Amino acid sequence: MADEKFYVTEEGLEDLKSELENLLHVVRPEVIEELKSARAQGDLSENADYDAARDRQAQVEARIKQLENMIRNAEIIKDNKGTKYVRVGSTVKIEDLELNMVNTYTIVGTIEADPLNGKLSNVTPLAEAILDQKVGSVVEVKVDKPYQVKILSVN
Repeated sequence: MADEKFYVTEEGLEDLKSELENLLHVVRPEVIEELKSARAQGDLSENADYDAARDRQAQVEARIKQLENMIRNAEIIKDNKGTKYVRVGSTVKIEDLELNMVNTYTIVGTIEADPLNGKLSNVTPLAEAILDQKVGSVVEVKVDKPYQVKILSVN
């Protein structure tokens, strides 16, 4: 995971940095205070507040490490306007040839994926099938029940 690249937009990277800053400068100090307060209650072996604070501290520290890794290995999605080929960052209109349905998706990294809002992760079977393909291409999406899509436009 240390060398894994994380594709993000400029906005997505800023969101990650903001979350990290909040955890470092707001949440972490809050957790430290919670731990101090729980310690002051006495016997730590039967102290539910202390256990909860330690659990929260572990979660916060794990998320901080995760965010630092993602930021360190972030690869900004370049503007793909004007290209004829599907790339990470492209907005693609495709037609499912079996269902005769047309959908539009923006291919993003896993961090920003939101399929219900048209943001498709680059590691999904559909995205993997259409990446590096051009307008007019018909490709097979390799899933349990394979299907074909036609790329109608790339922006």
